Amino acid sequence: MHKDELAAAQAYVRLLEATRAALSDPDDAPLYLPLLTSPMEEADGALRRAGFAGNETRFFELVGSLRQSLTGSGH
Repeated sequence: MHKDELAAAQAYVRLLEATRAALSDPDDAPLYLPLLTSPMEEADGALRRAGFAGNETRFFELVGSLRQSLTGSGH
């Protein structure tokens, strides 16, 4: 995994986690949705720098392997 690819995958995982947290309580979601602006901008920039559009199979393989290593899951 190249440095830019790793940064893109990490930014995307952070965006997923932030989105999950913001939407975890439907009643509070409208309060937290604006907080997703920064993680979205970070992920967009990282995807551009790595040359990803965000929908490539390679990118999602990298994200999957990164999430597995973070959770300790081998699946």
